[in-house]
Amino acid sequence: MGREDWESGEGLLGLDDPAEWDAAFERGEDHLGTAVIGLAFHCPLEEASPRIIKVMGFPDGFQRTNAFIATGHAARLNGGLTPELFAALRAEGLGSVAEHPIRDTLTFVPFRDLPPWFKRRWVYVTVRDKLEYWWLLCADAVEDGRRSLRGSRH
Repeated sequence: MGREDWESGEGLLGLDDPAEWDAAFERGEDHLGTAVIGLAFHCPLEEASPRIIKVMGFPDGFQRTNAFIATGHAARLNGGLTPELFAALRAEGLGSVAEHPIRDTLTFVPFRDLPPWFKRRWVYVTVRDKLEYWWLLCADAVEDGRRSLRGSRH
């Protein structure tokens, strides 16, 4: 604390004081999205979560993106998320700014701790990724076969 520059955003990834974030929010400071990433790194999930949720509601796309980045980091670091963060990711959905945080959640949160929607999503993504892997493996084998046939004709 004390090295944060709210005007430039310098040092906000090191923010570890939720009260400082709250005061900056009340002052209407910029870079609150960057600061919630810092909170996700340095604070208990229960303290960071409500602030991340607040930033997810901001109209500024860059700030919102940072809130989702913070969610992905929270899932990685804590092996879980709060019910509010799970709900926010589900509401945003795949194919959006939440794509990577959802995948982080599916990777780092134990299956047994996922809410039902995430469990279904985990099954879907796992099966889709496996089918894509097999498809690419077959495509590579076909291409290798074509190359070897072309090479043997000359």
